[in-house]
Amino acid sequence: MNEALELRNVGRTYRSPAGDLPILQNANLVLHPGEIVALVAPSGTGKSTLLHLAGLLERPDAGAVLIDGTDSGNLDDPTRTQIRRDRIGFVYQFHHLLAEFTALENVALPQMIAAVPRKAARLRAATLLDAFGLSSRAHQLPGKLSGGEQQRVAIARALANKPAILLADEPTGNLDAATADTVFSELLRIVRTQGVACLIATHNADLAARMDRTVTLRGGRVEQAVPG
Repeated sequence: MNEALELRNVGRTYRSPAGDLPILQNANLVLHPGEIVALVAPSGTGKSTLLHLAGLLERPDAGAVLIDGTDSGNLDDPTRTQIRRDRIGFVYQFHHLLAEFTALENVALPQMIAAVPRKAARLRAATLLDAFGLSSRAHQLPGKLSGGEQQRVAIARALANKPAILLADEPTGNLDAATADTVFSELLRIVRTQGVACLIATHNADLAARMDRTVTLRGGRVEQAVPG
């Protein structure tokens, strides 16, 4: 099976006047198309750093970040930006929606930046919002939405450009249990039907148990999690 994403012996150390802080050391991870993987590890062990490296938001100090088989971790900034726009979707703990645009516009904008015609972008945005139960809220500004609604818009936005890779940091952390279940079911459907490779950092054990496998971080390395 082809790899959508591979971290190969990746290392990352943060440097400060107080000294070096190694976060990841010889970290290895492979994600396949159509696979959804849980990343479950204690706070401060490097989950966010791993997601940032996988999404080309940070550069590794060692090793390689391969996107569709191409070493992309140390490409020039314009090329990395293009890969992020075309191949990678992000969902953060905080929604980061643009306050002056409606929910529909927030989901349409990434497509228009990628040269999708306005009408087509808005149509896909409406379809995604409907999938996450937000049709009636499509023309509301983020400030008029609840925290859970804002996060669902952010997930729809991350999927707007049909990414090959979806990286999510606690995407259902601000949702009630019933809504989280609905959102995860829709995410799973998209992963399966569109062949998206998905990595979700979560503290939700029930959510992790519904994914294909669970990995964790120990001593800066990625390890298969053993159910406890």
